Amino acid sequence: MAVRVQPRQLAFSLPHAESLTRDNFLEGPANEAALSLIESWPDWPNRVMVLMGPEGSGKSHLAAIWAEQAGARSISAHALDPASVPGALTTGALVLEDLKPSDFDERAMFHLLNLAREDGAFVLITARVPPASFEIELRDLRSRLRAAPAVSLLPPDDLLFRGLIVKFCADRQLSIDETVVSYLATRIERSYAAARRAVELLDIEALRLGRPVTRALAVELLRNA
Repeated sequence: MAVRVQPRQLAFSLPHAESLTRDNFLEGPANEAALSLIESWPDWPNRVMVLMGPEGSGKSHLAAIWAEQAGARSISAHALDPASVPGALTTGALVLEDLKPSDFDERAMFHLLNLAREDGAFVLITARVPPASFEIELRDLRSRLRAAPAVSLLPPDDLLFRGLIVKFCADRQLSIDETVVSYLATRIERSYAAARRAVELLDIEALRLGRPVTRALAVELLRNA
């Protein structure tokens, strides 16, 4: 007798659009100083500022808010080369995203900072660690980066952490209740990246199983993690 095997549903991890408007930015003590910096523009203490924080802490969201109000272009620090510098500063404002140690062209960066100073342009640099701590060969560039004021995004408090879980679910159009939020908030690492990853895994598993996102599903997922 032939047995019909129910095909297993495959789950595909598709990109999800994240809302990066001011209205969708979650405020809290952890990001108060960074948000204040963005909203105080153009009255910055320096035309080159560094926005610093761990993965997923809201740096790109804040940079997008500032880019909208300042008319800034945006470029990855990794992609910056000497030839692209003049074009990057044509609007008088630039977001330089994700500056990492040993992962950028030092001469292009030095050219960028010099041209920004000459033109009176604003540059907002995002980074996970202080650029002042980078090992840099060009002495003058090292001095310029050390002189750039840095504002840090801190780890989220409980209220912000719960809000992040809700927001990440909303970005994926997931319907959840307070029991799911409470369970995740008390059992995963309290970090932006951990919240994002937990919601992503819940979404994938719910799709694979054809089940709604419930506390029971979260319990199963974390038990097997």
